[in-house]
Amino acid sequence: MNASLADRRLYLCTPDRPDLAPFLEACIAGGVDIVQLRDKLLDARPLVQRARLAALVCRDWGVPFILNDRPDLALEAEADGVHLGQDDAPPRLARRILGPAALVGLSTHAAPDLDAAAKEPVDYLSAGPVESTPTKPGRQGTGLGYLEYVARQSRRPWFVTGGVRPEAVRGLVAAGARRFVVVRWLTQAPDARRAAAALRSEIDAALDGIG
Repeated sequence: MNASLADRRLYLCTPDRPDLAPFLEACIAGGVDIVQLRDKLLDARPLVQRARLAALVCRDWGVPFILNDRPDLALEAEADGVHLGQDDAPPRLARRILGPAALVGLSTHAAPDLDAAAKEPVDYLSAGPVESTPTKPGRQGTGLGYLEYVARQSRRPWFVTGGVRPEAVRGLVAAGARRFVVVRWLTQAPDARRAAAALRSEIDAALDGIG
């Protein structure tokens, strides 16, 4: 999975939902190529159960599955990796728990976060949110300037977060983004497959246009 991470462009981050399995299948069929389950409400045992379901769906489609926050539960759920925030378990602990083959991701929101991440055993980063978003209450948007900094400085694959939707893609690409985390555009879509396909088409066209 690590070797192919650089080729992945569209990263779904979703909470649990009653239709989790068909929702994930629709999103992946539409162009999502990495999935994260991020649910702040479920207790540990039901979260592991739902993560196992998501992991099975992703495995069937050949897509990496990431669990948010909890490397211990990611191990139990047989996830491909874990995504950590700045206040979560240290990446070195996650790496010890999950091993060298797991994907470990880390959120960054400002230049000091990115600079510190250079010393951490992580496989990829996220940068943002570019716009303030309900999924990160109280956090101000970084704006495009931070993406330009990440594009210059990061030696790892990174994904932009916050406000990813078709009409925003070209501006994000111009600021240096090449990989995208999507939340509401898909989780609130009446037709997830069609919404994913529209977003993926815009991403592919924008990236193909820069060579």
